[in-house]
Amino acid sequence: MPDLDTAAMNAALDALPKAFPGPGGLVGVMKDGEIVATRAWGYSNTETGTPLTTASRMPICSISKQFTCGVLLAEFGDTTALDAHVAAFLPKFTGPLPTVRQLCDNQSGLRDYWALTILQGGLAEQTFRREDALPLIARMKTGHFAPGTSYSYCNCNYRIVSEIIEQETGTDLETLYRKHIWEPASMSGAVLTSDTRQPADGVIGYEGSDATGFFPADNGIFWIGDAGISASLDDMLAYEAWIDATRDDPDALYTRLSATPRFADGTPAQYGFGLAHETIGGAAFTGHAGALRGFRAYRMTARDERLSVVVLFNHEGDAHEAARRVALAAMGKADPAPAPIETDWDGLWLDEARGLRARITTGRSSATLHYATGAETLTASSRDRLGAPGVTVMREGDALRMERPGENATLSLAPLAEIATADASAIAGRYVSDELEAAMTIEARDGAAYAVFEGMLGQGRRERLAPLAEDVWSLATRRAMDAPAPGDWTLLVQRDDAGQVIGASLGCWLARRVSYRREG
Repeated sequence: MPDLDTAAMNAALDALPKAFPGPGGLVGVMKDGEIVATRAWGYSNTETGTPLTTASRMPICSISKQFTCGVLLAEFGDTTALDAHVAAFLPKFTGPLPTVRQLCDNQSGLRDYWALTILQGGLAEQTFRREDALPLIARMKTGHFAPGTSYSYCNCNYRIVSEIIEQETGTDLETLYRKHIWEPASMSGAVLTSDTRQPADGVIGYEGSDATGFFPADNGIFWIGDAGISASLDDMLAYEAWIDATRDDPDALYTRLSATPRFADGTPAQYGFGLAHETIGGAAFTGHAGALRGFRAYRMTARDERLSVVVLFNHEGDAHEAARRVALAAMGKADPAPAPIETDWDGLWLDEARGLRARITTGRSSATLHYATGAETLTASSRDRLGAPGVTVMREGDALRMERPGENATLSLAPLAEIATADASAIAGRYVSDELEAAMTIEARDGAAYAVFEGMLGQGRRERLAPLAEDVWSLATRRAMDAPAPGDWTLLVQRDDAGQVIGASLGCWLARRVSYRREG
């Protein structure tokens, strides 16, 4: 690649506090194994005025997954020897069990257990102890797909892996992190802060936005394996330097972690061993995001360009987008100007296979797809095709075809006729999920509808239901134990031949088609 575009990089860095407003942020850039820029602005605590510095430790959240997979490879090498241990964590599962490698690559097909805490009656702020996780996971009976055939993000994959590691080594995970990664990489400040009520260095994460104001997040989760590590920007840049220093060693840990993953049919995948693979400005990057209520993080590196970017926010700004902008500027590149969208794509569709709704809203030069955990911005590549990294949408008559290569999936979206109102009393009642061993009660109040969930975690708050189409409802969850919350769920009402409501399926991208039968 050409030399570092220092002017453009610094301009991009200087723009971040305004572009991603919040209490504070940390950003670092490395080129050719050397730190070329850092930024630290704002405060770790806005009440005390404690400043954020490059030594301030913050939760790196799901970035921890690659460290867990690194320990797995360092301790065991060939993961197939551990496959027999998976069954103990899924005693009620009725289909083929995933391998340990499929857990590491998010190809297990298991539903995400943090999304399921909502359906188990969990409140966003309640304490979730270490001993709560495995009983929730053990209730799983079915998955999204046969292991190895597709991709779905699932935190409990790494929780299972971490438990296997500790059981088989007889050593706690923090000691193994330190032995295999933190000490070799000179990450002297890194620590496992599994209890999110006790953050390192007293740093506070903030929920909210400029529009609502910022307020301290209340986290009560015990994380291990899927998240839990706290580290400073100094620590994370030391990690990037270690990655660069070992880049030519085929046996180096990050080299093995970042090898191209594949699905069972041999198709290349875009996620493996806790690392996402993406192309930015023509350069191949590997990295990962981290999210906890009040915190967002992203780290990535381009092996051939020897360029790394790390972003840590103690608010809920888009850390991936911030890192992407800095990387593009450092490479002297920019996003191409989008072509105008010539046709109206606005509408609502149903992915019948997954039981999920998809909505597209059209702007002048882009469209927004609401389908997975967050909105995806699409641009036009032709009159009948919209696309973004990881997704393409094409017209097929009144229907749409959606290709998601990172999930090894091609999906058919059927059009839905939207409605503004529906008889909420027709679906009111109590529903039971044998899959979850939990219940849902739908309440109707003067035309409005709400759902309340009961399960192993208690009774949750009432969540708003809104009609979308005939027998298709949206259930909104804006706050959950995990962050970000899973977003809008799709409720599909099931009727018998006489038109009586007999059940429903409920799902979001992280936890699809959970079946309920109506009891009353």
